[in-house]
Amino acid sequence: MIEKVKKNIFIAIAVSAVIYLILSFYASFSNILIAVEQFDWFYIIVIFILSYLTFFTRFLKWDYYLNLLNFKIAKSDSYLIYMSSLIMSVTPGKIGDLIKSYMLKESDNIPISQTAPIILAERITEFLSLLLIAVAGIYFYEKGTILVIILTILLLGFALLLSNKRSSDWILLKLSNFKFIKKHVNNFSVVLSNSHKMLQPVPFLKMILLSLVSWFFEGFAFYLILIKFAVPISLEWSFFIYAFSIIIGSVSMIPGGIGVTEGSLTFLLIESGVTKNISVLATFIFRIASLWFAVGIGILSLLKYQRKIGKLKFNDLSKDGE
Repeated sequence: MIEKVKKNIFIAIAVSAVIYLILSFYASFSNILIAVEQFDWFYIIVIFILSYLTFFTRFLKWDYYLNLLNFKIAKSDSYLIYMSSLIMSVTPGKIGDLIKSYMLKESDNIPISQTAPIILAERITEFLSLLLIAVAGIYFYEKGTILVIILTILLLGFALLLSNKRSSDWILLKLSNFKFIKKHVNNFSVVLSNSHKMLQPVPFLKMILLSLVSWFFEGFAFYLILIKFAVPISLEWSFFIYAFSIIIGSVSMIPGGIGVTEGSLTFLLIESGVTKNISVLATFIFRIASLWFAVGIGILSLLKYQRKIGKLKFNDLSKDGE
């Protein structure tokens, strides 16, 4: 599995390099160099700190869910596991986050079915909070209305379905009619039960708020990049561009939203009157400070975790009914 992860990262880097090259041609290399001189590079450290605060806030969510489900993991191990999972940021919809469950299985022998619902709860609360930011943007700017409203209704409906015990039992009953699921009905029962606990009103609202905080750090990093290019843009509009572009990238199911997110950010900035060279370079800086910084932290954390715990084997977990 680790070899596959390495391969995916190299492919993602290669594809990103091609996309950045195409965008640079589009904006003109000479104009990109002019934009490089215009940017106040002193603030790059602040931008990376804001990105790290995004990751750290999401770690707090992960750790909260572990405690909510009564899994007593040392904070240092919990932190390393979460930060290691950032290596999977270049997987479609970040489904590679399941590596956290694999790691807990190998280090603490916790069944994957018990912790996998945490990843689901993380995705639901993160995406819903991002949609809330986009909805606020729609109120001011009336762009992307239909897509954002449909996604919000669908995701909120799904969360409500899983949070209700009766509907969870009904889902399990219907799923048990399928041969494959019938063999793993106990695991599915655990998944639904733990999802039900995490999506109750109090933890659900708490994690929505914490998700909003994490998105704020990243969104403010994007805003800071723009104002350090002396772009006359409001905080609300920059947050909408950021949120809408991340949503488009996530919905595309392309690993890390590579290409789609960059294209959306660049397009919306140009539509807002920002010059091509600044739009492209601002997008580059933001994606390096968010996506690729995350992957870098993930690599370093995974190496540290393996030195502490031992090399991850990712054995055939199907033997355990996982």
